[in-house]
Amino acid sequence: MVVWILTLDVTIVSACAPPGGGRNPVTPRFIRHFSMLCLPMPSEHSLKHIFQAILNGFLNDFPPAVKKTASNIVEAAVEIYNRMSIDLLPTPAKSHYVFNLRDLSKCVQGILQCDPGTVREEIQIFRLFCHECQRVFHDRLINNEDKHYFCAILTEMANKHFGIAIGMEYFLTKPIIFGDFIKFGSDKSDRIYEDLTDMDKIANVLQDYLDDYNLTHPKEVKLVFFQDAIEHVSRIARMIRQERGNALLVGVGGTGKQSLTRLAAYICGYRCFQIELSRGYNYETFHEDLRKLYKLAGVEDKNMVFLFTDTQVHVQIAKE
Repeated sequence: MVVWILTLDVTIVSACAPPGGGRNPVTPRFIRHFSMLCLPMPSEHSLKHIFQAILNGFLNDFPPAVKKTASNIVEAAVEIYNRMSIDLLPTPAKSHYVFNLRDLSKCVQGILQCDPGTVREEIQIFRLFCHECQRVFHDRLINNEDKHYFCAILTEMANKHFGIAIGMEYFLTKPIIFGDFIKFGSDKSDRIYEDLTDMDKIANVLQDYLDDYNLTHPKEVKLVFFQDAIEHVSRIARMIRQERGNALLVGVGGTGKQSLTRLAAYICGYRCFQIELSRGYNYETFHEDLRKLYKLAGVEDKNMVFLFTDTQVHVQIAKE
């Protein structure tokens, strides 16, 4: 039985990419219903002009030493993006090595989080630029060879565009960490995104957050804040504080991905929402949980983090 559905005053807009990489060709019979517009890849000159205008406007209230670095940041960011896109191509073992303009915009978006009161010198904006590039590109790399290659690019950009003579050990000996959580108990709206250089102080502050979390939540979280744990919490907190922030945490089971996410959400003042699998859990139950999440986030205007694990995906697929 065929049921005809009449739709009125509806405009359909579709976004398509060239066939390949899992994308199938679209038939001419389907395309004939649309007015086609082709959006080619913007030229390097256009990219630099766009991000130069964004940074110039944002850095207008910063000291002259920081304002003049806008062109250097854009030149370096575009060159890093181009080289990563060409030199680190996706392979079966590195299928996620797909870099696009969204990554370049994320580098600039990260820089827009800084504050004129804390970034006063050229070296500070340079460290922020390096940090954002590391979070966008470096965190995606899976082996030491690729990570060393990226550090070599950053070293080259420091000398070429910023006139800062450094070696690769600058990035290998001590991590660059930016965050807004170093003042425990401060109002979330008054937090400042700044360079965190004292690892011992960061560990102590994170321990205070963890103790406070365990006092207010029935399920206790136990963590040891060694260097990797500190870096991971900072990365997740940075992602949460950004608009449209999302992250895919990859690692073997038991490495603390969920615990670190819960702590980072608490640090940022967000509530962590997670589904609870039970016997008979199906798509309808999942949709009901999503409705609860959307009501909390959209209707009640609460800051939410949706934590969804791979095992929950597998169980759902298996049941269907």
